[in-house]
Amino acid sequence: MNILLVEDDDLLARGIQNALADVHNSVILATRGRQAIQLIRDPATCPDIIILDLGLPDMDGMDLLRQIKTHQKTSTKIPVLVLTARDRVEDKVLGLDEGADDYLTKPFEVEELMARLRVLERRSKPVLDENIAIGNITLNTASYTISKNGENFSLSRREFSILLTLMENPGRVFSREQLIDRVYEWDEEVCSNSLDVHIHNIRKKTGSDFIRSIRGVGWLVVK
Repeated sequence: MNILLVEDDDLLARGIQNALADVHNSVILATRGRQAIQLIRDPATCPDIIILDLGLPDMDGMDLLRQIKTHQKTSTKIPVLVLTARDRVEDKVLGLDEGADDYLTKPFEVEELMARLRVLERRSKPVLDENIAIGNITLNTASYTISKNGENFSLSRREFSILLTLMENPGRVFSREQLIDRVYEWDEEVCSNSLDVHIHNIRKKTGSDFIRSIRGVGWLVVK
């Protein structure tokens, strides 16, 4: 994901940037509201998701949120996660009413922040055709069925999620961390070889060359 982080606390901003970069996100930092507006309006820097602190030095974050939502009336909708120390119920209600897609109060756990970002990413994706076909493999997102040459076969829930992620993004390499981040809940413990076992099971049913390994990088499906 390309994420715009609007936060003027340098220590907190660097911590969030490092945590998100560790799971292969691109994070641009804006420390002022006006700087954030410029980045959002520029197609070259327009983000997929915005993390917005309300306590900014040059304007109130609520005013910035209103400007973002006004801009989005004529452009692509960008999910906004408000991240703030304002923890009163009235503040949360105001933020959500003004158009925030989620509201997380400080202090917070980084794992929860990342889980909420994953939810916003999923919600913002366009609805795809129910059938995704690559080669002789067809996956149906409505019936949760998979077939090879017209013959159905079954996968576990996590194996289905892995295959869906790869088939939705043909040609894109997903690292171990990215697949684990998409398949497992943020508070689950993951065995060291569980992902390898899942991919091995998928390959037994799709064919050994359907999911390709890029040594030291990750896995992909090529259309």
